Amino acid sequence: MRVLVVEDERRLADAIARGLRREGMAVDISADGADAIEKTNLVRYDVVVLDRDLPEVHGDKVCAAVREHKPETGIIMLTAASEVEELVAGLALGADDYMAKPFRFEELVARIRALGRRALPARPPILRHGELELDPARRSLTRAGQPVELARKELAVLEALMSADGATVSAEELLERVWDEHTDPFTNVVRMTIMTLRRKLGEPPVVETVIGVGYRMA
Repeated sequence: MRVLVVEDERRLADAIARGLRREGMAVDISADGADAIEKTNLVRYDVVVLDRDLPEVHGDKVCAAVREHKPETGIIMLTAASEVEELVAGLALGADDYMAKPFRFEELVARIRALGRRALPARPPILRHGELELDPARRSLTRAGQPVELARKELAVLEALMSADGATVSAEELLERVWDEHTDPFTNVVRMTIMTLRRKLGEPPVVETVIGVGYRMA
């Protein structure tokens, strides 16, 4: 999953990003609303975690802009207020979910994953393809009932391929979905990760290359 954290409190933003990366997500950070709007126009994020009380460009305007231009993107709005009126106002702007600070990190992760599953087409909580069974929330994979240990990026690439339901996924799309904005766009990290993934998944091969196009589940 690709997530944008929009939070002007840098220590909090960094803490959220570190935690989400440990959960296998690709995470970018914006410290202000204008930057957040620009990034969401350029990148297809699964979920935006949005602080409502941003300086200069308010979180409400960011929420409205994301909902207008990227209606498929999930939005979780964060605020220091917990009154019902604040919750209603946030949802009325187009937010999908609403959390009051302070919040439990485990709950934030669960809500992000729930929004990701609601994307179109909707994804089941457990992904299956042939002998493979992948549980993204628990970051666990089995093949023919036997556990397979994968690194975070390998697991994220496999999740993207399995979620594509047989369609071919380009290297560029995998780079956008699995890695963050600091990754060199000319890197061969996707090809190397696919090679390692194939080796760990064993025989017969389940990930095939579509020459000149990308990769798909065999």
